[in-house]
Amino acid sequence: MRKALKVLAPFIVAAAILFLFKGLVYSMYVLEGRGLQPEFMKGDRILVNRWSYGLRTGSEEGLFRYGRLLKSEVKRGDIIAVEDPHKSMKGMYVFRCKHIPGDTITYKGAKYVVPGLFCCANENYYWLEDLNPNDTIDSNLFGYVGESHIIGRVFMVLYNHNDSLPFYKGYDKDRLFLLK
Repeated sequence: MRKALKVLAPFIVAAAILFLFKGLVYSMYVLEGRGLQPEFMKGDRILVNRWSYGLRTGSEEGLFRYGRLLKSEVKRGDIIAVEDPHKSMKGMYVFRCKHIPGDTITYKGAKYVVPGLFCCANENYYWLEDLNPNDTIDSNLFGYVGESHIIGRVFMVLYNHNDSLPFYKGYDKDRLFLLK
């Protein structure tokens, strides 16, 4: 029995560290939409750094109040992963941060532009955009996004796989380990 524990213990510790690392530091997501093409493609497996803007604690609806440990600011132009701010659609979305708190914007035609009359945020709200004008689900549709909905900065495309093909086929060799 002791020999078995000596052999299994390193594997158990490694698995525990891996789960903690995945849950607290990096998370992998599969992209379903086409909003950031050609930079991101449907089927990309992206790695999101959950610590890039500080570790999220609590939530707006939960028992514990929302906050961030070791908080740092989202920068204009960052590509970020966001939870659906209005809970109308499930899942995670990827956007480019177009405007940060303190920016002003105005509405002209079908787009919002800077500078303007309308303050982007008094506190921790961001204006996010898709890059693909044909498949737009961004702040033009749902408005400002609160900091509490930001998961983290997209760090890397690990790989791309076409899920309609078997697991051993459908990999795109040109989309392996792309740093963002």
